[in-house]
Amino acid sequence: MLAPNPISLLCALLLCLPLAVIFTTTPATPPPPPPFSFQLPLSINKTHHIQKHSLNNTYTSHIYKNALKTTNNTTHVHKHSINKTNVYVQHHNNNITVWDEDDESVSRLASRVNPDPPLGRPKKIAFMFLTNAPLPLAPLWELYFNKVPNNLYNIYIHADPSSRYNSPFRGVFANRVIPSKPTRRFSPTLSAAARRLLSHALLNDTSNYMFALLSPSCIPLHSFNFTYKTIIKSRHSFIEILKNERGASGRWAARGNTTMLPEVPLSHFRIGSQFFILTRHHARIISNDTIIWSKFKLPCMMNYTYTCYPEEHYFPTLMSMVDPHGCVPSTLTHVDWRGSHSGHPRTYYLSHVGPELIQTFRNATPRYGDDGMNGSDSSVSRQNHPFLFARKFAPESLTRLLDIANDVILKD
Repeated sequence: MLAPNPISLLCALLLCLPLAVIFTTTPATPPPPPPFSFQLPLSINKTHHIQKHSLNNTYTSHIYKNALKTTNNTTHVHKHSINKTNVYVQHHNNNITVWDEDDESVSRLASRVNPDPPLGRPKKIAFMFLTNAPLPLAPLWELYFNKVPNNLYNIYIHADPSSRYNSPFRGVFANRVIPSKPTRRFSPTLSAAARRLLSHALLNDTSNYMFALLSPSCIPLHSFNFTYKTIIKSRHSFIEILKNERGASGRWAARGNTTMLPEVPLSHFRIGSQFFILTRHHARIISNDTIIWSKFKLPCMMNYTYTCYPEEHYFPTLMSMVDPHGCVPSTLTHVDWRGSHSGHPRTYYLSHVGPELIQTFRNATPRYGDDGMNGSDSSVSRQNHPFLFARKFAPESLTRLLDIANDVILKD
């Protein structure tokens, strides 16, 4: 047998080369699609350090999933009370997280979602419940959402993980709790929780168009259909914006006489109800904000504790500074402060509930700013928007509320 010469070996190698290329360049099995897919806006704020070209949908979904996974851990004890991103407040000698890197990551991603909902799909309302206890009025809300198509709404719950929940959230509220952190009065934690709800709602469903913040003591005043038609047709946010409230200077100085400067001078400081309904545009603005939030996320000084209500200051101030013409300066959640106690509005108990009370709420006129429109679009001054929700209802009122739900509350 003749030994192969160099020329024959070279020919054999050349013949095998195409097969080698085929086997070495065959692509691997494509990865499964990401759990979420978000379109990014064309412009990215220059203050963010992640470049636009790296924020493709796969990368965004991966970061969001990791953020959700790590945000659940809220029990760390931190050495420092404040740094560039993380902020904590003291409560019974424990550090309570206000805002950290995980929140910042999720918020940053939420600001980059598509500004417009998908064409050809119904617009949705995001109902965002901020609670530190079980939802005592859940059965009434179950009736409210009963037989409503799922493609018209979403529910999100920020549930304080340090509180006890005797029973898990069920029915329409099942599996709707977002990664949450503890909340405390007289601290920025409630504002942070609302921001957290907005960010997760933006990231979870691109069809979310209006964002309504509610408390566990809220009730609906109309049917879902009435509420949906009223909100979805609006191009404005509904958020109370008050300029000349008594005690505003003390609230502004709650973190120090000059702490809010230069970003938020006293002349730009506003007060309003913490319960709002925001457009998708404004929800993205809030998620994108780092400048104004850098002031309001700071804890108040001890001697200003009882004037520290960031949840009533941050959102009205930001909206007034950024887009007053895009806001109706009024809340559509009715509340009675005439019977307030210890900073809480009047509470309605079982004996108060009846058809007359519901009709009183429906007949009431919202307050628009201080004297008129407070700088917003003058066209809304000729409108009389209906109250869509009301608070504050005690758990014991549920039985009576259910008695009149179908014939009064949910009947238009």
